Amino acid sequence: MSAQFVTRILVLPLLLTALVLGTSAVEPSSAEAATKVTRAEKIKKAHRIATRQIGDRYRYGAAGPDRFDCSGLTYFAFRKAGFTDFPRTSRAQYRHVRTIRKSQLRRGDLVFFHDGGRVYHVAIFLRRKDGRVKILHAPSSGTRVKRDFAWTTKFYAGTLRRK
Repeated sequence: MSAQFVTRILVLPLLLTALVLGTSAVEPSSAEAATKVTRAEKIKKAHRIATRQIGDRYRYGAAGPDRFDCSGLTYFAFRKAGFTDFPRTSRAQYRHVRTIRKSQLRRGDLVFFHDGGRVYHVAIFLRRKDGRVKILHAPSSGTRVKRDFAWTTKFYAGTLRRK
């Protein structure tokens, strides 16, 4: 049997039931839950992809696969994880995410460093250790992608999770 035929056989009873009962074949709450799971899994995948880049060299303007700048690393990881509309630069990425309180950061969220307003660096949040924020990032020329502690508390927190 063809996949299209099987799909029709499986979907047709749902559609008929929906017509008879006057309801949606897929309840909105279950669709929303599926979206949340999917986004959560994509964030986990982006974290894993970025972690595999540890040791890769920094290069300004690079977005992989073996050299990265800070936003190139996040761009590479999140796009490969399925966030196809994720922008390239740290400022555009900041505008793209949902801003959250620093206390709400979870593994895979983003940390945007700023100098009083202008975003100049982005990193992936890993965890808190001894009250300090541990990140994964591509720091600067002459360095490699690595885990590090945030050097300042002047950062915004952002997420691709739903509310």
